[in-house]
Amino acid sequence: MDAIMMSKNNFCVGPMYAYSSWKDYWEGTNKRDNANLGTVSSQMFSVMGNYGITDKLNVLFGLPYVQTKASQGTLHGQKGIQDLNLWVKWMPIEKTVGKGLLSVYGLGGVSFPATNYVADMLPLSIGMRSTNVTLRGMVDYQLGDFFATGSASYVLRSNIKIDRTSYYTDELILSDEVDMPDAAQFNLRLGYRTNRMIAEAIVNNWTTLGGFDITKNNMPFPSNKMNATTVGANIKYNLKAVDGLSLIGGGNYVVAGRNVGQATTLNVGVFYILNFTHKKTTTSPSPKTN
Repeated sequence: MDAIMMSKNNFCVGPMYAYSSWKDYWEGTNKRDNANLGTVSSQMFSVMGNYGITDKLNVLFGLPYVQTKASQGTLHGQKGIQDLNLWVKWMPIEKTVGKGLLSVYGLGGVSFPATNYVADMLPLSIGMRSTNVTLRGMVDYQLGDFFATGSASYVLRSNIKIDRTSYYTDELILSDEVDMPDAAQFNLRLGYRTNRMIAEAIVNNWTTLGGFDITKNNMPFPSNKMNATTVGANIKYNLKAVDGLSLIGGGNYVVAGRNVGQATTLNVGVFYILNFTHKKTTTSPSPKTN
């Protein structure tokens, strides 16, 4: 969701780690805690990469391993490889507007389960097991060293199968197939961006387009309405000592939600750029390309 493109024949790859935890959550619109869960936490270890087919066309991937845990109660945490994410990122427009640089992006992505994990064990499931297709439009404007990036996404989600032959939403369903609602995502990033460093503040909203609320004192269900608004910040720094090596870190906090935990999430990562043109790698060919 950033306005950074990888240069042609450059491959940026590296590991990321994220830790998330919450104690309070929204059961519908009612905010509460749950002594049967205590604090729910998750850890994510992932490998991510971005390859520049051209300066204006990139392909990206991500594959996370997720582990969950509840500090109280009898529910066991889950762990395993989650969903493979594949993306195409295209920048058809980059032009000077006023005193700044305007860029327009189109992105398409698909994600699908990489293992046969259990989806119907929320909030300790490692994922939802749906196959998702995401379409995203993004606009970035950079004025000097300062920028604003806005994006909007539509997520189409496939139905899933669960390990029971009936379940209750707002009515009894005599089936093992769950109709997963689609979702929309909106993201705004404001910050400072140079060839050496990026620092940004972020507001993100995820809205499920359908679904139902968690029933009182019940477990969440994959097709619940799950809405969340988060605020956070990220920083990325390209090291001077090692050309092509960058460090990233960030975090976010859920400030409003529905049928989700009020989570705090922190993440760190290390990335390195491999240049397959057999030329000297540069960490920042331009303020908008690295």
